[in-house]
Amino acid sequence: MQYVMLIYQGPALERQAALNEEEQKQVYADYQAINQAPGVTTVPPLGLAEHATTVRVEGGRTLTTDGPFVGMKEAVGGVFILEADDLDAAIEVAARVPAARHGGAVEIRPSEVYW
Repeated sequence: MQYVMLIYQGPALERQAALNEEEQKQVYADYQAINQAPGVTTVPPLGLAEHATTVRVEGGRTLTTDGPFVGMKEAVGGVFILEADDLDAAIEVAARVPAARHGGAVEIRPSEVYW
């Protein structure tokens, strides 16, 4: 089954920036290991939330807003697709994401088609 893994940075970026050089190298190595793991499909890195543009269509008019759709502390900082046997296997991979242990979180969603 495919799972979409949404990485919420929260305070993780600031916490990781405060790590010493060796710890920062380990964070980078941990992300690299996940990106190269079997069953993982990476996507290009996301830009910062403050550089986002949100699009809505209301009454046939296209409306754009600078920034993310919701003002939240834990903006999505990354995404990857995981092919895993079950949710437990996906949880094991999510627990290895550095942001999850530095104040952020990983949201796991099964990839489903609704149309």
